[in-house]
Amino acid sequence: MTIRYIKYFAFLFILFVAASSCNRKPAKVDKPVVYKGLYSFGPEIKSFKDCDSGHEFWVTDSSAMLELQYSQMNFEKPYEPVYVEVEGFKIKSGKEGMGSEYDSTLVVKKVVKITKEIPQDMCN
Repeated sequence: MTIRYIKYFAFLFILFVAASSCNRKPAKVDKPVVYKGLYSFGPEIKSFKDCDSGHEFWVTDSSAMLELQYSQMNFEKPYEPVYVEVEGFKIKSGKEGMGSEYDSTLVVKKVVKITKEIPQDMCN
């Protein structure tokens, strides 16, 4: 009878583990937010200044469109600011490498708008 109880408890344990793993909620994925501000790009800087808060962020362009559209504007010199509206989310910046001097990094998922015309009423 002891072996029967061991098999029974082993079966219950496996059933419990299987059932509890099915009830896990998926990892929370942040929904992209629209950010409006000034974007500057060059060999050593990829920065975004939020028009609402004035905070500056390092930029990671996972859309692969922000840097492309900026470079297609054919500026004579790098780091010229442009007004952008982008969908993305903020993460904490790494402690080393490019962008480490910024507290946060804006991860761009989609470019909504990019223009050389900076709205005076929004971003001074």
